[in-house]
Amino acid sequence: MPNSSESNAALQANAAAILREAAAAGRDVLNSGELARLLSGLGLAYGEAAQPGKSAVVELRISLNNTREFGMVLGAGLGGLEAELDESNFRKDRAVVYAAAALTDGADFLGLFKRTLAYQKLAAEAKREGSPLPDAQLQAGFERLLALAAVFAPGKPEAPFVLRSLELNPVHVGAQLLARAASCAFGPPAAGRLSRPIHKIDKLMHPASIGIIGVSASGMNFGRIILRNLMGSGYSKERLAIIRPGEKEIDGVQCIESLKALRHKLDLLIVAVAADAVYALVDEIIATDSVESVMLIPGSLGETKKSEEPAAALAARINAAHANQGGGPVFLGANCLGVVSHPGSYDSWFIPLERLPKPQKKPERNSVMLSQSGAFMITRLSQNPWLDPRYMLALGNQTDLTHGDMLSFFAERPEIETIGIYVEGFKDLDGLDFAKAVRKAVLAGKDVVVYKSGKTAPGAGGVMGHTASIAGAATLFESVVRQAGAIIAEDFTSFDDLFYIAGALHRKHVGGKRLGAISGAGFEAVGMADSIESETFALEMGALAPDTVKRVEEILAAKRLDALVEVRNPIDINPGADDEAHLQITEAFLQDPNIDAVVVGLDPTAPSVRSLEESKLRPGYDITDPKSTVHLMPPIAARNDKPVIGVIDGGKLYDAMAAALMDQGVCVFRNSGRGTKALVRYVEARLYAHALRSRA
Repeated sequence: MPNSSESNAALQANAAAILREAAAAGRDVLNSGELARLLSGLGLAYGEAAQPGKSAVVELRISLNNTREFGMVLGAGLGGLEAELDESNFRKDRAVVYAAAALTDGADFLGLFKRTLAYQKLAAEAKREGSPLPDAQLQAGFERLLALAAVFAPGKPEAPFVLRSLELNPVHVGAQLLARAASCAFGPPAAGRLSRPIHKIDKLMHPASIGIIGVSASGMNFGRIILRNLMGSGYSKERLAIIRPGEKEIDGVQCIESLKALRHKLDLLIVAVAADAVYALVDEIIATDSVESVMLIPGSLGETKKSEEPAAALAARINAAHANQGGGPVFLGANCLGVVSHPGSYDSWFIPLERLPKPQKKPERNSVMLSQSGAFMITRLSQNPWLDPRYMLALGNQTDLTHGDMLSFFAERPEIETIGIYVEGFKDLDGLDFAKAVRKAVLAGKDVVVYKSGKTAPGAGGVMGHTASIAGAATLFESVVRQAGAIIAEDFTSFDDLFYIAGALHRKHVGGKRLGAISGAGFEAVGMADSIESETFALEMGALAPDTVKRVEEILAAKRLDALVEVRNPIDINPGADDEAHLQITEAFLQDPNIDAVVVGLDPTAPSVRSLEESKLRPGYDITDPKSTVHLMPPIAARNDKPVIGVIDGGKLYDAMAAALMDQGVCVFRNSGRGTKALVRYVEARLYAHALRSRA
């Protein structure tokens, strides 16, 4: 029997011969006879009548599609008439599942396919007929399709053709897969972009020298604001240079006549000039080879019809420079807010520091925020200072550096634990590079949270007008990137929640999906239990061990609450419980072997809880009291390896309590539903990441 490599070589030779035959006839699609030969070489039947033992009841659709963003994508799900139904009518992963062909194999994709209604129908029919599940046939079919995808994927200049699509619908399952109808399109390979020298991103993040073009000597323009922010964030004047002829210094920083007059090559050049001046300036930057990295601040490049052609030509010249010795400079932007690099001691955003202070909220900054939109980062940070990233970068138009480039760089940084990303669109095939970088980051132990905009037609139109991006199909994006290992946020709020919880709980051990829920408010305890399911995953309420029940009963008796409370999970410990009662029970749950994570309502409005910044009725009975939750909870969260979330469901009176806990690293949410739902999504991602690492 031939081995796998011999089999794949035969498959490649057979498929290539068939595609050449069709191309010689002037066609870019296969006819019926060619399809039969192609599918036969894949071990699939085509166009035959149903045979004994072959299921004609359940119809599948299986496809390979060459997508602009992700290259070859394998999809499978409901077939026949059901394939025409809108996917939005179904819960996630029920109608169809997708995966980037480069990031999956037959067994892995079969695991995804088992989530679909199509597979559930196959399983139900097998049970009714008393026959085995068709897993072996499905996996074998997926494996051969993936082998075909690997040979004729885009980005392979040695391949004579690129497979554009292979659609099998309907497919019946028996001893082998039978495609009752099929279509296949192909074409010549297209030239791609040159690889960017992404190691130079290190120069962008940690520049030993920075130059600025576009600083006004008299007014407060963007360039001047950037200069002030650079100095205000701690970057020394001695390492700064302003490129401006006719001036000796501005704000105490030396001015230099031109790039040619530089004595040393700059690590970073910030360009804050009008958009129409960028084109010639970029040519000068490339010609002088005076800079390692460039930040293009100006907007409107490629964002209007008038600018599309010159912006594309500019991108082509930048791309061509990467063929030069040393790889040429890397460019961030255009339409780029800039970079905040705390390790690099610089802030190049053109937002005055007085409008967006960046105080350290974590003992160690260990996260990165990458965003195509600078305003997205500004609003997230303004509303959620506890996100507190180590680095914040606005990618803008991706004229050069892309989402995939930036994520690939940070995936390898050992000091980074959590990466949050806002995506509007990808350059050609950069979605695949991005998905590969997600997988690399997850295998390296990092959490990656992604929000993709442009999910609707109006939203996609807005994206095009903002950063000249093209938004891919939302279902495809989510399925592919989630399969790579990312946590996908549905909206801005869920992005905030997921990025925050990932940063707060990253170092905790997630060993399972059994939840413990505690509150002194009955609605809240029930609300936690009602929030443990998402579309694709569910926590379960853990069964308390007898020792835990006994320990909680003793705590309640000591607090004279035993006659009022029944020990169970979720537990309503009564509004009369004080701070100590809440936290002693929390720790009892955390130490239970049947509990993997705890959500505790801290009941700020309860009279017995020390939750006010200052109590006028009971002076000293507030968050300054050593017996307050603010003092008692941080050590409990620190010494227990399991995730714990505190819920402070109350108004502005309790902001100080929440802030004091969050400043000490305690994961806090302001209502139980949001906290529990975020935990569900986070636990699902952590368990999936563990499975990926165990298979790697």
